[in-house]
Amino acid sequence: MGPLLELRYPTVAELVSAARALAAGSPGLCVLRRVGASRAGRPLHLLSVGHARRAVLVVAGAHANEPAGGGTLLALARRTVQERELRDGTSWHFLLCADPDGASLHVTPSPRSLYDYHLGFFRPAGPEQPEWAPSVLPPGLLPPETRALTGVIDEVRPYLQVSLHGTDLGGSWVQLTRDVPGLAEPFARSAAQLHIPVETGASDAAGWPASGPGVHVMPVPETTPAYPSLTDDARHSTWYHAHRYGGLTAVIEVPMWAGGLVDDPAPHPAPDAAMRRLADRLLRDAGEVRRVLEEARPRPLGEDADGPLLRAVVWGLELVPGLAADLVRTPPVDGTRAYVGSVDAFARRVPLRAAAMLRRVLRESDAGAAARLEGLVARWSAAFAGRFHARWVPVDHQVEHQCRTVLVAARQAREQAW
Repeated sequence: MGPLLELRYPTVAELVSAARALAAGSPGLCVLRRVGASRAGRPLHLLSVGHARRAVLVVAGAHANEPAGGGTLLALARRTVQERELRDGTSWHFLLCADPDGASLHVTPSPRSLYDYHLGFFRPAGPEQPEWAPSVLPPGLLPPETRALTGVIDEVRPYLQVSLHGTDLGGSWVQLTRDVPGLAEPFARSAAQLHIPVETGASDAAGWPASGPGVHVMPVPETTPAYPSLTDDARHSTWYHAHRYGGLTAVIEVPMWAGGLVDDPAPHPAPDAAMRRLADRLLRDAGEVRRVLEEARPRPLGEDADGPLLRAVVWGLELVPGLAADLVRTPPVDGTRAYVGSVDAFARRVPLRAAAMLRRVLRESDAGAAARLEGLVARWSAAFAGRFHARWVPVDHQVEHQCRTVLVAARQAREQAW
């Protein structure tokens, strides 16, 4: 598969336009339809290719700040239209963007640096994220985006659901709700060919068993979570909704910037001390953002005072004390250099993202506070990039790697499903 896109990420409008063109060009094969609407009334679109009972569902845009998935989804949709063998006994269904409201608020589709990326950053609070909402909210309070996604799963009953995710800086990894034998080796080979590091100790999968480097399988329910302070549970997310039909979910992460420190499986010489330093820095940096928020709150905060940006800031800052306590538990769930590097990146993201979003909230109502926050965003972005030796991964490489991994996962999971 050659280059698929210009060196930028497609917008939701571009995805819908491309999907509409595919459907118009193959009317007997493709159907594009609306399957729901967001809280703000934006449509959620599903493109279906083929008519077989056995189905693969591909979901893009679950996190607004992870834009590679849209390009991957479009590339896969085009391939399934063009290559008959991909439709042999399998229909493909593509949810173009699970969170169009979030996509409208994350406004850096072509970031030139981590600093540029964060100036337009948005990621909603956990209860407002379509995939994670069921793990923290009762059924009657689920957002319409979640209900639309679970409705699609109920309809197509996929043997494999693929959720396309990404990370700003680091490596690539896969999270599986059930193992897919035969996936780890081609995943690692693809990453190596495209010069993308494999994140062998991803903090998102801390304590999970691995079926191969960077391929993590959800542990049994009795397993103690690595971060007890987090109340969400992947087993109650939309990832597990496919299990009621015998299916499974693969979450495929790819980095925008490749980073060092996350692919070294060697033991860290002093993991306990390293985790204490990371926890201290997390508390210190989050405290800087919290002080700006507390100083600004007695004054009007502008039109975003009750909006999703501020809700996300508050939610992220409230997680910090518990997360810091989790990080200093002894011993760490993983004592490798890769895991400590992944936690280092994670502990940088939380206050950096809060600072970036709070700056957007305050930039019209409090120019001084916004300038202070912009200074933090600039300093922390530069330190993040420098610490991990950030190297841009071309968009077509991000897309190619996710495409390859999806196709292998679909083939291997189908063999199990038979």
